[in-house]
Amino acid sequence: MSNPQLLHLVIGGELTDLGPKATEFKDLDSVHFVGAYPNYQEARSAWKSAAQSTVDNAHMRYFIIHAHKLLDPSTDGHDH
Repeated sequence: MSNPQLLHLVIGGELTDLGPKATEFKDLDSVHFVGAYPNYQEARSAWKSAAQSTVDNAHMRYFIIHAHKLLDPSTDGHDH
């Protein structure tokens, strides 16, 4: 039996603040949708590549969204 699909989204963009917990995008129209991935490992690889490509811009941040948790809130959080 194959592993279940655990949808993860990778997005990024310039933030309004550089604080450690900052998550507010400067311009929602400019948010970069990197892609949708079937598991955390593939999402992390895409996240890492996107983040490294913008290392010179301190305001750029990329995030992995555990979309499967949003689609099925009854999950226990053990996805990797």
